[in-house]
Amino acid sequence: MQRTFKFRLYPSRSQEKQMKEHLRMAKDLQNKLLTYSIENYSKTGKFPSKFDLQRLAKGEGLYSQTQQTIAHKVSDSIFRVFKLRKKGIKCGFPRFKSIDRVKSLLYPQFGFKLGNKLKVTPFGEISIKQHRNIEGKVKTLTLKREPSGKWFAIFCVEPERKEPKTNHREKIGLDLGLKTFATLSNGDRIGNPRHLKRYENRLASYQQILSKKKKGSNNRNKAKLNVARIYEKISNARSDFLHKVSTQLVNDYSFIALEKLASREMSKKRFGKQINDAGWNMFANMLRYKAEEAGCKVIFVDPKNTTQMCSCCHQMVEKDLLDRIHDCPSCGLVIDRDHNAAINILNRGLRQIGQELPEFKPLREGTDTDKKLCQQVPLMKEEATCLSW
Repeated sequence: MQRTFKFRLYPSRSQEKQMKEHLRMAKDLQNKLLTYSIENYSKTGKFPSKFDLQRLAKGEGLYSQTQQTIAHKVSDSIFRVFKLRKKGIKCGFPRFKSIDRVKSLLYPQFGFKLGNKLKVTPFGEISIKQHRNIEGKVKTLTLKREPSGKWFAIFCVEPERKEPKTNHREKIGLDLGLKTFATLSNGDRIGNPRHLKRYENRLASYQQILSKKKKGSNNRNKAKLNVARIYEKISNARSDFLHKVSTQLVNDYSFIALEKLASREMSKKRFGKQINDAGWNMFANMLRYKAEEAGCKVIFVDPKNTTQMCSCCHQMVEKDLLDRIHDCPSCGLVIDRDHNAAINILNRGLRQIGQELPEFKPLREGTDTDKKLCQQVPLMKEEATCLSW
C-alpha cells in the first residue's frame, strides 16, 4: 500500500512565475490533445491510441515525462467514459480545462531530487519545509498549487514492509451520524464539530463581495483568493479533526466495525451540506490505512436496518429521524438509537469474522445508566492534543 507525504514549498518569485507558466502549458497541451482526439474520431470513427497522443505531446516545453502523463491522462479519461457507459453508469465526456482547473504537475520517475532543498527540472532548487522523514522508496512527485496560492510537494512512497503490531484491546462498533459524529458500541460518543458552520457567516460575506466584482479584474482575483483561503481553513480543520479521531481509535481498539455508507448518494437526497462537512468517506479511508500499522482490524458491514433492529432481541422497531430513543416493546430495551445501531454494527462485524458479541442485558426506562447514555456529549475541540470521551 502506497503512502503520500505532503510538504509545503516556498518558491522564489521567479520560480513561482515559471511554475505558473508550466501549469498554463499543461492546460494548453491537455486541451490540444482533447481537440485532436475529438477531430480524429469525427474523421475516422476511432479515438487515437495512447501512443499517438504521447507522440503528439512531444516538444511542448514541459518536462518530457510530465508531457507523457498528460497524454496518458487524456487517453484514460476518454476510454473510461465508454467503460462506465457499458456498465450503465452515467458520465460526461472530458471537458476542456481552464487555468483554474489545472493545479498540478506530475513527475512519475525522474526529474527531481530531495535534499536540504527540492531540486526539480527545470525550476532548480526550491525551498521546502520537510516536517517529517520520508520512510520508503519515493515513486512519484506532484507539484500542486492550491486555490489559496500555496504550493506543495506531494511524494507518493512505497513504504518498507513491517511486521504488524499485536493489539488485544477492546472490540467496538461505530455508528456515524450528524447530531454526533460517531457513537461507539460501548456508549461513548464523539461530538460533531460542524466545521462549515463555524465559518459560514464569514464565507457568505466574502462570497457576496466576490459576486460584485467585475469578471477578469484584479479585484475579483483578490476576492476569489479570500474565498479560497476560507475554504482551505475549513478543509484543514476537518482533516485535523479526522486524523486525531482515527488515530486515537485504531490505537485504543483492536477491532472496529462500521457501516459501508454510500455518502455521495445520501448527500444528493437529504442533508447534503452536513454529510459532506462531516467527511465520512475521508474518515473511513483514514481508519483503513492507519489500522494496518496499529494492529487493528477494520470491517465494513451492510447498513440495512441497523437502526431499526433491536440489539437485544433482534426485533424490528420502526422509528423516524425524530425518534432519538430506541424503546423495544418485545424485550423492554430502552437505549439511545445511535448506541443501539452501534451494537448492531459490532454484531454484524463480529459475525463476518466468525465471532459473536456476548449477551446484552436490556436496560429499563428510567435507570441511571440509561439516563447517562441519552445525555449529549459536548463537542470535541479541534485543537485538543488528545481525545477524552
